[in-house]
Amino acid sequence: MSKLFHGLVAATHTPFHTDGTLNLDVVDKQAAHLSDNKVQVAFIGGSTGESHSLTLEERRLLTERWMQVTRGSSLKVVVHVGSNCLEDSRTLAMQAQKLGALAVSALAPSYFKPRNVDALVECCQHIAGAAPGLPFYFYDIPVLTGVNLSMPEFLAKAPRKISNLAGLKFTNVDFVSFKKCLDMDGGKYEILWGVDEMLLAALAFGAHGAVGSTYNFAAGIYHRLMQAFEKNDLATARAEQARSIRLVDILVTRGYMGSAKAMMQMLGVPVGPPRLPNQALSTEQVEALAAELKQEKYF
Repeated sequence: MSKLFHGLVAATHTPFHTDGTLNLDVVDKQAAHLSDNKVQVAFIGGSTGESHSLTLEERRLLTERWMQVTRGSSLKVVVHVGSNCLEDSRTLAMQAQKLGALAVSALAPSYFKPRNVDALVECCQHIAGAAPGLPFYFYDIPVLTGVNLSMPEFLAKAPRKISNLAGLKFTNVDFVSFKKCLDMDGGKYEILWGVDEMLLAALAFGAHGAVGSTYNFAAGIYHRLMQAFEKNDLATARAEQARSIRLVDILVTRGYMGSAKAMMQMLGVPVGPPRLPNQALSTEQVEALAAELKQEKYF
């Protein structure tokens, strides 16, 4: 398969009203905001999208809305379909193919976990087989799923059972495995980097596409970082990566999900509060966050 991704892919938030119900009218503003910031692909319904806090029907409605909003535009959509229930994953994958998504991705089941790579391959085969016409990317994020299996071994075994396997969303700081995956079968697979605070290191290893949540509200930092890297201006690239790290530190202090969604609100994209167990910021916390972001010149 030809490579689909070059540059930034924004892992988008799922928008809610203040009462916690879906607010799908905001998807228009999310899409416009990404396009204005030169982000050409949205990765919807993933970790940033709080997928495990959504019902199956809500996830179907979210995908439907994103596909409606982006139809005929240059903005493409990757649908995350991972779930603890593989039948739900298949339902979402079939919908994504029917509606014309760019690709589908799925993380590992995390309650009953696959015990080895062979079991993980079977899970992914079951999901990917529901959308054979779309590229499939396994989403490796062991810090959240608790599934920490060898991705080089996965890529060695999975193609025999998953004909539409295109690569990985690699949210894992194991750079040795990352490089092995990049080089697997002569660079056949697309390995998308998924840790925003380490993008520069990933570029040095050979990454050309990255999926992340901070690309929703800080895409400029990473565009400058990548441009500097391409020019071999490492001093500028390092400075931009440091700004990225500092931004994440500020957001994490008050709870990352609540702070990130509050920052989107400050930028005119009202994605609302997160759902429990993620917590929303209080009015006082939002004011303090806004003051700190302004002081650090993130606006």
